[in-house]
Amino acid sequence: MTTFSNAFRSEVVRMARKELKPELHGMRKALTLHRSEIAALKREVKTLTSQLKAAQRVVKAVTPPKTEESPQERKGGRKWVFKPEALTAKRAELGVTAKDMAKLLQASPLSLSKWENGQANPRAAQLERIRAVLGLGKRKALALLAEGEGK
Repeated sequence: MTTFSNAFRSEVVRMARKELKPELHGMRKALTLHRSEIAALKREVKTLTSQLKAAQRVVKAVTPPKTEESPQERKGGRKWVFKPEALTAKRAELGVTAKDMAKLLQASPLSLSKWENGQANPRAAQLERIRAVLGLGKRKALALLAEGEGK
């Protein structure tokens, strides 16, 4: 019985291979086609990447670097520099306390003290507020303080 089962098994294997051969051949062709398409796409991506890099180099060489106008710059093009003495002088001119000046600047009294003593520099958002307060007159500053007290 062993020879019969071996012969039967080998015949089944042969028939299975015979049936699968055309399907495998089609799959192998498709696989080869897909691999060649992938290789072509990779070459195209590499070419486009190198063209993009070359174009970026040309753009950098042609256009000057763009400088964003910082909050410290005035409309006239000159740069506005924070000076602690100006803040102290304005506080004296307005005749307000450090606490009131801090309220006008929407900052803490400790921050104001450090700015006036030159121990710290204000951030960009604070510089805008400082510029606005330095441009205020005494009446307007006192009105803003009174308005803040009323809230």
